Parts: sequence; structure tokens; C-alpha cells
Amino acid sequence: MSEGKRIEIFTDGAARGNPGPGGYGIVMKYGNHRKEISQGYRLTTNNRMELLAVIRALEQLTHENSYVVIYSDSKYVCEAVNKGWIFDWERKRFKKKKNPDLWKIFLELYRKHRIEFVWIKGHSDHPENDQCDQLAVAASQNDNLMEDEGYTFDQKLF
Repeated sequence: MSEGKRIEIFTDGAARGNPGPGGYGIVMKYGNHRKEISQGYRLTTNNRMELLAVIRALEQLTHENSYVVIYSDSKYVCEAVNKGWIFDWERKRFKKKKNPDLWKIFLELYRKHRIEFVWIKGHSDHPENDQCDQLAVAASQNDNLMEDEGYTFDQKLF
């Protein structure tokens, strides 16, 4: 995908303990515009935060069929999409897969746009990825952390 103006989204998730307090960080760029978003959660996992970062970024988009490039250091997220695993999981109704609540939300948003995922190595001096990491870690250390209701609900099932 390379036509037209693109929206660049950089995301990262973090958890202090897995599970533990966690957060996500997002840097969005479109032309000369830049937006940073972060949020922390009381009890969650790293993978949930990686995926939630992508979801929260896509929720910011106001026009459908946008051309979006998402840069993430999460192989969990990038490979699920790029290798097509997510579509197999969906066909099987996410049976025995973690985070089905988030994957379902992601797929709904994903189908509204033209999205390309690019995996980047974490902690490799990539400015936006480093900024996302700092945002995610700082968010996980806030005093009033939100409840990751999807994670909490899943834990109560067992």
C-alpha cells in the first residue's frame, strides 16, 4: 500500500508483571499533525496492552477507508494479522485463544480501513517506538489505573 496520504500509528504495550499493572502508548502522525495517547490499567497483560494500543489508535480515526500503517514491536499483533492467523481464529470463534474480546473489537475496526502492519524491533532506538514505550510504562505507574474489564472477566471464569 503506498497511495495517497497515510496515517502512521506507532504503538507499544507494557506490563509490570504478566499479569500486573500495565499500560499502552500511542503516537499517531498524519502530515504535520502528531498525537500521543496513553492509558494505564491495574491488572492486565503485555499482549492485551499491545493489542489495546492498536484498538485505541484505530478508534481515533474519523474517516473510513483510511490508509494506515501501524508500526509495532509486538509479534503477537503483527504476525496474527500479517500471517492471517486472526482470520482462522475468527472462523473458529476464538476457541482456546486469549483475548477474544479485544480481537473481535480489533477486527471490526480493521475492516473499516486499509491497514498495513510493520513489525519493528523494540528498544532499538526507533524514536516513535521509544516514545510509545515511555508512554506505556509511565501510564502503568499512574496512581488511578483503570480496570481492564475483559481481563478481569476472563480470570473470573477459571
